Formats: sequence, structure tokens, C-alpha cells
Amino acid sequence: MKSTFTPSLLALTLAACSQSPAAPVREGAPDSAVRMVMPAGEALPGVREALSEPTWAAAPEAQSARYGHPGETPLVSVTCREGVLVVTRHAAAPVGAQALFALVGREGILRLPVDATSVPGQRGYLWQGTIAASDARADVMRGPFTGTLPGAGMIKVSAGSAIGDVISRCRSAAPVAVPVPTDTNQTTE
Repeated sequence: MKSTFTPSLLALTLAACSQSPAAPVREGAPDSAVRMVMPAGEALPGVREALSEPTWAAAPEAQSARYGHPGETPLVSVTCREGVLVVTRHAAAPVGAQALFALVGREGILRLPVDATSVPGQRGYLWQGTIAASDARADVMRGPFTGTLPGAGMIKVSAGSAIGDVISRCRSAAPVAVPVPTDTNQTTE
């Protein structure tokens, strides 16, 4: 009697032999890890392209400039408000914290007092401080500088025309202080 079981068994045996061997498991790798092939030339999700450099970009109204990678949250931003530069370091700050944001560049050193501040449109608290646009120490932001902030690390910021324009426009828009008149007709007895 001829068995129909033999061709089925033969087919299963051939199918098992034609499968590729199991990939070797690396020591310390999870048992269920699966190795995937990434398409060549495609950036990994969440990883910026290697050629992307952070730069300064001006807002359309030219009253603020942002430093960072295009399309991402800025690292630093500077906004002019009535002759005062508002400097924001876009890094998480603990509620109620205060620190000095040390900016060191060709034009000198600026130790800017910053506070943990709730910024509209941002989640949590960010570091923010102010300096008069007329203060010569603000010129450190015109050239390349490094900025260090406790808990937020150090950033290297390149020079850019956008930040220089914001500082210049803010200086020219600053309210002029009117001198207090002094009475010269006073006599002393």
C-alpha cells in the first residue's frame, strides 16, 4: 500500500532545509530582538542630518532672533521689548530656580541673571533674563560665544546677522531718558 504521507513529509523536510539559519544572538541582547535593515541614505527618526548646523534666524517683525536647528525648538532666543533684550535659554528649569547664564565671547563676558519662567506656548519653565539693549555687555551676543548654565550644560553659539540686527534695532527703539532738571538757583545759608 502506497502512503500519501511520504510526499507531504518530503515537502515539509525540504521547506525546513530551505529556510535561512537563525541569526546569531549577541551576548546581552534581548531574546526577542529583531534586526532591521534601514534604507540607505535615509536619516533615522529624531536624528538631524549631519550637515545641519544651528544658525540664527530672525522673526518676520525683526524684533526677535532664534538660534538653533531649522524646524526645531531653539536653543536660545532673544527678543526686544521697549529697549530691553529678553534672553531665553530653551532648557528646562526647576520652578522658582535662579542662576547666572554665563556668555563668553570675543566681545567679553556677560553673566546674565536668569529665572525659571513660564513662557506662553512652551511647556514647563525655561531660563529667562533681561538686559538693557544699550548695555555694552550685550555685544557679546553679536559674535560667537559659549553659554553655560547650571543644569543646562554648555552651548556653542555661532555669530549671525539676525542677532546683530535685533540688538541694533532694540538700541534705536529704546526710550530716551529725560534728564531730571536741577535747580541751580538754590542758595545755601
